[in-house]
Amino acid sequence: MRGIAPMLVSLGAWGVVAGVAMAKVGLGLWLSLAMSMLVFAGSAQLTALPLIAAGAPIWLIFGAVFIVNLRFVIFGAVLHPFFRHYSPGRRIFLGFVNTDASFIKFMADHNHLNGPALRSQTWYFVGSGVICWLMWQTSTVVGVLLGSAIPSSWSVEFAAVLALIAMLVPMCAARPALLAVVVASFVSWLTQPLPLRVGLLLAVIAGIVAGYWADVRIERLKQQEGRP
Repeated sequence: MRGIAPMLVSLGAWGVVAGVAMAKVGLGLWLSLAMSMLVFAGSAQLTALPLIAAGAPIWLIFGAVFIVNLRFVIFGAVLHPFFRHYSPGRRIFLGFVNTDASFIKFMADHNHLNGPALRSQTWYFVGSGVICWLMWQTSTVVGVLLGSAIPSSWSVEFAAVLALIAMLVPMCAARPALLAVVVASFVSWLTQPLPLRVGLLLAVIAGIVAGYWADVRIERLKQQEGRP
């Protein structure tokens, strides 16, 4: 719990933002809660809500949400070596509780793994995901209930971004992580004009490739320096 606590601040802020957005669209408490419980993806919800409000066709809503959530395909591929020994049903559950926060925390604490995760490490991942799920539901309800009372001038979205930055800064101590953040940020800024938030997916891919390249490069330099 203590390990993921800083990330819960950012997650809670995003949950409030999503709740406020759902309230302004007019979904109501129960529909909003059902959406958060079943979808459990803040970026997907925030992408779908304006389209729902505009009366967009269902195929467009699903297409936009699919593109935004494609990063979880990448996350799943990265996590597959650790959880491949589990049954498909259990892996589906692990995929459901996977979040940006739990993925980042798990990889930061277990990047030394070279094979299947131990039972304790799997429970660590599940526990992080369940805690994130509970925080998301709670903060979403708060956002829905306070939606009409929060003026737009408060810029709750900006507070959520600040919380996310505060979460990422301590993780940038390692050079590969710092390079990944810089590259992803630049690509995200560069691809802003692209529709359906495709730039988000490209930024994730670019950040992962840059971080992986830097990690491999550093390991090779260490090996060369260690040679007689």
